Amino acid sequence: MRKHRAFTLIELLVVIAVIALLMAILMPALSRAKKQARSVACRAMVKQWGPIWFMYCNDNNGYFSNGNISGVDWRRGEWVIVLRPMYETKTEILRCPMATKRLPGNEAHGGPYNTFQMGTGGTGNLREEASFGQNNWLYNPPPGINAIQGRSSALHWRSMNVKNAAEIPVFADTMWRGGGPSATGEPRGNPPRFNGEWTSADAEMRHFCIDRHNGYVNHLFLDWSVRAVGLKELWTLTWHKNFDTRGQWTKAGGVQAADWPEWMRGFKEY
Repeated sequence: MRKHRAFTLIELLVVIAVIALLMAILMPALSRAKKQARSVACRAMVKQWGPIWFMYCNDNNGYFSNGNISGVDWRRGEWVIVLRPMYETKTEILRCPMATKRLPGNEAHGGPYNTFQMGTGGTGNLREEASFGQNNWLYNPPPGINAIQGRSSALHWRSMNVKNAAEIPVFADTMWRGGGPSATGEPRGNPPRFNGEWTSADAEMRHFCIDRHNGYVNHLFLDWSVRAVGLKELWTLTWHKNFDTRGQWTKAGGVQAADWPEWMRGFKEY
């Protein structure tokens, strides 16, 4: 009689165990690779906004918007209306690949991995969903306007033709339509107590301080370069003309690891 060779139960269990072990080893690496690919894709999207912002300013004698758009006035998110003619055929660049869906309950604000909703106004009263936002210290306030939403007009950049443009944020990963951070204090300057903390639209550094890309967020700068910015590095950027880049949340200002909220303590210091 012929003998038929086959796996024994023990051999089959060993093969299954080996496959499970390999999957356990490979899955984290694959997950990291996937996130890294999305981060690179996000950076490429942010880079596409450079020519859009440049074309708008170039057509406006080098100046940014005065912020006073009919139907929106000084609200954050006004940029989506003035720039819409230049991106409306490719609205997918409004959303980072890591943040493409709204929060449960359709909250207006977003999160580290969620989009936010734009304000009203513009053609057809469109309300796009996005996960990028502007530096609200860019405006060119008209004569007679001393402040925009409490931000002194004297501190706004106004024009793209400025010195040290490589340190001035224009556009970045956010969980809100934009923000005008201060170096310290509430509501505009302190770090979030946890990743994605939302207290109000006035907590403006927190809009940008989100762990979307493993301790980094992607930024477009006023020299039209794009790079990944460390979360603690946000306090060293020149958000407005008088921003203290050596303030209490920087190494130069004496910050210690224990001063940061617990979720941020392991990130790189600046």
